[in-house]
Amino acid sequence: MSTPIPQVKESSKFNFITSIWIVPFIALIIAGWLAYQYFADRGPEIQIVFPENEGLIAGQSVVKFRNVPVGKVTAIHIQEDTDGVVVIVRMNSKRSIPYLTEKARFWIVKPEVGLKGISGLDTLISGTYINVYSEEGGKEFRDKFIGLSQPYRDTMNGEYFHLVSTSGHDVSVGTPVFYKNIRVGQVEYVYLSLDNKTVDTIIFIDKQYSSLVHNDSKFWIKSTFNVDFTKGNLDLNVAPMNFLLQGGIMFSSSPHDTNETIDIDRQFVLYKNKTRAESKSIGSAPKDIKKFFILTDQKTANLRLNSPVRFSGFDIGWIDDIQLNYDRKSHKMIAAIVMGIDTSIFEDNIEDNTTGEENLYNAVKEGMRAKLETLDLISGMLYINLTFDHNESNGSIVADGTPYPKFPMVEEVSMGMMDSLSGIMDKLNKLPLEKLVNSLDKVINETSEPIANANEMLKELKESAKHLNALTSKNSFERMPDEISAALKELTRTLKTTKKVVAGYGQNSMLNKQLSYTLEILTKTSKEMEVFLRMLNRKPNSLIFGD
Repeated sequence: MSTPIPQVKESSKFNFITSIWIVPFIALIIAGWLAYQYFADRGPEIQIVFPENEGLIAGQSVVKFRNVPVGKVTAIHIQEDTDGVVVIVRMNSKRSIPYLTEKARFWIVKPEVGLKGISGLDTLISGTYINVYSEEGGKEFRDKFIGLSQPYRDTMNGEYFHLVSTSGHDVSVGTPVFYKNIRVGQVEYVYLSLDNKTVDTIIFIDKQYSSLVHNDSKFWIKSTFNVDFTKGNLDLNVAPMNFLLQGGIMFSSSPHDTNETIDIDRQFVLYKNKTRAESKSIGSAPKDIKKFFILTDQKTANLRLNSPVRFSGFDIGWIDDIQLNYDRKSHKMIAAIVMGIDTSIFEDNIEDNTTGEENLYNAVKEGMRAKLETLDLISGMLYINLTFDHNESNGSIVADGTPYPKFPMVEEVSMGMMDSLSGIMDKLNKLPLEKLVNSLDKVINETSEPIANANEMLKELKESAKHLNALTSKNSFERMPDEISAALKELTRTLKTTKKVVAGYGQNSMLNKQLSYTLEILTKTSKEMEVFLRMLNRKPNSLIFGD
């Protein structure tokens, strides 16, 4: 007996639950839900502009907040004005929106090996990434940011201070800052000022040390080599090797003004060394610097850029520029000197109704002048001194369309020791020393012979006196007048005979005149000899002792 085959009854109804399509449908629902969850919680897309790409890779580099990934770099492209690169970042969650405000700071973290140490070692494995600092409480959401070139520091952990110098002094980002040889901070930014005249250095002092900075603090570049002769002892100080490589900035503060708040725009001068920092200087530094120029035809070869401008011995400014022009009329070099003066030092704390600049203008009207004076007696280096010590009339600061007001100047300058010695040597070189020596030599030679003759004559005179005394002491000396008298009589007869001989010549002849003159002299001489002989006859020693 055969078993009957059951008949399968076909159903014309569609059963969704038992249908095979339920699987993809459920998958679609799950996918939709996941998509909804993804897009509902997906964070916003932001743009960050950096000066350059420093190792970021689209689709791989991440954004970290407190070392937790909160976004990913999706694209990188050049900015339209080619001044930087634009990094497109997709944040992971909408929960990041409250932090994407004006308080957000972004910077690139990469491995660095420098004088200040090694940083960013974690990027050797994970790769370069973008770090972000932010906090809640911002005003509104932002989707465009400017990235930082240096890591951001929270001011809650310290304070920034602004230093100004005339040159960079070999300071770079990361240079440490010391107080009493203890590291208290470091240099964060170094850049030129807006007028390209000074260098601005931004330092960050850690919170525990920030109270050490006062309004009277002075900053200087730490010396790598120092020589001290204090108390007669030679002390050589050489900085450690690590400091020789990375340098440093030091500062000091007085115990005063410890509780005084420092102005937010306070600028401190960064000095080249400790000696400069401790020299006499006053004023509130560069913020009140006003520029003036002076014209002079004095010698300014020893005046240098950045030479000081002083008042009452204090440094109140510096030489900013020196331009020379030849004057074809006077045949001299005319110097146009631009000087910057911190006018804040002329503020009167008692009279608050005038500014320092106004007081400076009034001082010039009352006789203040700029004067070139010697800074160093040895080298003759010059500086500008504002002084009332001069003999010229009062002046005034004139603004005659030039870039800077013209400051009146005294037309006199003191010279350095070397310049004075040089001038003396020039005058000595111009003296006719050779002629003078020859003349002196000639005088000496001509004088030596008369002096020698005089000595000989004195000796002969002395001998003659001896012989004369001996002569007058003899008995024969008494008979000498009679013999001389006889000789004179014979001479008279001879002269008479001669006169008769000459009588034959004309009275106007030359021989007659000469003989007449000779006879007159002989006659006069004979009379005088007669008087002399009478005196000798009366007193033989009258030649020695007088009549």
